[in-house]
Amino acid sequence: MSQDYYELLEVSRTASADDIKKAFRKLAMQHHPDRNQGDKEAEKKFKLVNHAYDILKDPEKRAAYDRYGAAAFEGGAGPGGPQGQGFDFGSVFGDIFEDMFGSGRGRGGRPDTRGQDLRFNLDITLEQAYGGTEATVRVPSSVSCEVCHGSGAEAGSKPQTCPTCQGRGRLRAQQGFFTVERTCHTCNGAGQTIDKPCRSCAGQGRVRRDKTLKVNIPAGVEDGTRIRLSGEGEAGTRGGPAGDLYVFLSVRRHQLFEREGADIHCRVPISMVQVTLGGNIEVPTLDGKMARINIPAGTQSGHQFRLRAKGMPVVRSSQRGDMYIEINVETPTNLTSKQKELLKEFEKAGKTSPESEGFFSKVKEMFGG
Repeated sequence: MSQDYYELLEVSRTASADDIKKAFRKLAMQHHPDRNQGDKEAEKKFKLVNHAYDILKDPEKRAAYDRYGAAAFEGGAGPGGPQGQGFDFGSVFGDIFEDMFGSGRGRGGRPDTRGQDLRFNLDITLEQAYGGTEATVRVPSSVSCEVCHGSGAEAGSKPQTCPTCQGRGRLRAQQGFFTVERTCHTCNGAGQTIDKPCRSCAGQGRVRRDKTLKVNIPAGVEDGTRIRLSGEGEAGTRGGPAGDLYVFLSVRRHQLFEREGADIHCRVPISMVQVTLGGNIEVPTLDGKMARINIPAGTQSGHQFRLRAKGMPVVRSSQRGDMYIEINVETPTNLTSKQKELLKEFEKAGKTSPESEGFFSKVKEMFGG
């Protein structure tokens, strides 16, 4: 009586397809003849495990086995059965290598004919990043041929299944225990041949043409933000799927504002008299309006005033950063003689710089007067 296939693979009868595959990979590696030179028992176990997996990996075969047992396949095991003389070691690892390294093929065994992804660099202003905008871009690209509708074949004809690879796009060759695949030389991996290529696209199914697209830029985007436009890259060959377009944003440097995350900083020059006496000033904001700030008398250079929620919006959020106004007190220049005399009299009138006076008092104490 033949051994139960589930027991051979050391799995339960309710095991999933993935569990069965994992168990097979483990046992096949363990009992492979290359790892067990001269061990007839290991070679026998290797063949049994492979045969069991060949049955259980196929949903229809597995259903037949669950219902009728091994008797469902008596006389039909063929050269690939556990006792066959023409056992194909190479085919054993076909599924394993495709899982580990990828087969390089698309659906239906055909190679992936997807178009290439494209990159477009787009410069925007800080104001555009603040409010969001819709930009129009012109991208050199490949588009599906309108004459053959992407098939690559002349009107009235259509691509035919490649007779060499039977539409797989790949050819297999046996080398010892392993099966080596290479691209089909007849169809160059396409899986199809075209007897009458389209004259407009020379059989490629696509032609070179610029594309004009609209890009929606959300409010709050930062420098280096990447926006993906699915399917707007180059068209695939012979009707294959198009690639994607990636738009990389570069926010230009602003002449007044500096951005730090969601916050905006602005240095505002102000005269010595204004900060000495105090008063109100108006400063610009990114929304195009002016904001009024009250400057207390005696405000020092470098002092910052915070304007809540006047900074950048956070992308796809109701939150906003703040705006910081930094006071930069200007020292008077190009004074007239009269102005200089007035300043000297002002200096003699009394002490008006408590911080500097305190600093130099400490210096005197350090050096003993």
